[in-house]
Amino acid sequence: MTKFHVKKGEEVVVISGAQRGKRGKIISVLTKKHRVIVEGVQMIKKHMRKSQQHPQGAIIEREGSLHISNVMKAENFDARAAKHGASATAEA
Repeated sequence: MTKFHVKKGEEVVVISGAQRGKRGKIISVLTKKHRVIVEGVQMIKKHMRKSQQHPQGAIIEREGSLHISNVMKAENFDARAAKHGASATAEA
């Protein structure tokens, strides 16, 4: 089993892709596919067929997955931002 830099329940920031800059907690880690599902990020629409819960059928919005390399722990991201911000003010 591979070891990843993030795990379920941690707060992360998306560092690349269309969802760049968004934050959220990890709902689950898909280890075999090297992907994570982050709360409130990469929302997709899923069409549900008719059932007892949805007699007319429904379109449900839920989170899609992101590649694990596109997320970073929020604490590391904030530390990096503070470090770069401090060096930029020191130069001026």
